[in-house]
Amino acid sequence: MADPVAEHIIALRDEDWAIREDAAARLGSLKDSRAVCPLIFSLRDRDRSVREAAIGALTAIGAPAVPALGECLADPELAVQEAASAALASIADSRVLDQLIQALRSLDWIVRMHAAKALGRIRDAGSISSLVPLLQDRVKAVREEASSALAAIGESAIPALVGSLAHQDWLVRLHAVESLGKSKSQHAVTPLLSTLFNDTDSAVREDAVHALGQIGDPQAVDYLFTAMKEPRLRTLAVEALGQIGDRRAVPLLIEVVKGTAPPETTGTIEGCGDQWSEETVTQAAAVRALGIIGDETALPALATALSSTFTRAEAAAALARFGQKSIPWLLPLLTESPDDNVRYHVKETLALVGWRGRVK
Repeated sequence: MADPVAEHIIALRDEDWAIREDAAARLGSLKDSRAVCPLIFSLRDRDRSVREAAIGALTAIGAPAVPALGECLADPELAVQEAASAALASIADSRVLDQLIQALRSLDWIVRMHAAKALGRIRDAGSISSLVPLLQDRVKAVREEASSALAAIGESAIPALVGSLAHQDWLVRLHAVESLGKSKSQHAVTPLLSTLFNDTDSAVREDAVHALGQIGDPQAVDYLFTAMKEPRLRTLAVEALGQIGDRRAVPLLIEVVKGTAPPETTGTIEGCGDQWSEETVTQAAAVRALGIIGDETALPALATALSSTFTRAEAAAALARFGQKSIPWLLPLLTESPDDNVRYHVKETLALVGWRGRVK
């Protein structure tokens, strides 16, 4: 009886690269552990497509391939290290923890990037001290994967990330803030609030607002009200309030939508003409936030926002979130508004919320 695994393993040595590529792909679909060593050898194939097929096959085989891939992280050929780390980014487990930590010091940024991602998959606290230095890596992709890995590790990484908020390099602080936001830890809220009001870099402070929104802790609400007074933070703070979803924000967000309490200064959006200003962007963000929060007291303001070009589409989407509760506020606009665009969005919204009345 024919053994397809054995046949495809033999085909990995064929002179024709297309046959070798096909054999590697088929071995991946068969997921037989006997193919691991032959596929590891194919990581050195002279043809790139064969190497990529071998990576895909080893990834598909999964756990049985992990130890052998871990050994490849110390291979003299960087291409083999890159291939092994790419596979491990998707299938790594604690058996290769030490090899991956060592790989974080590779001269090859691709290896460092994949190793960081793999460690985020494993989520072992023992890798924290090795991941934190990568927040200042010269390659952005490496910094981002290290940030995501630390966030994935969770509470154990919070002290190290909070410590990085005091780093002299603003990029380290920026990625530490991003990681704290991704962690969604309540223990990150107070340090992030301190960063919001004390950091010297505007990008770091902006990211702190975004991170607070990601975490979604209501204790940040009053501080975000204060942040709204600063032009560069205003829209971000509105978005964060929507993410948090605390109803205390509703009255202020309604004021933003209505334009009853505009900021003292606002700039125009470059390239958009004088009509589009930073505040119109903030108003659209406030409409989205009200839709997310879902407080019915916002319905009149959202219905009114259909009349503005700047907020019309956002208002329609927000009203649709309320379902049939929005119908009493939409029907008058359908019959009374002289604006064809308004009536169009009203009809679309009514259809979305399940209104079955006659639309003229």
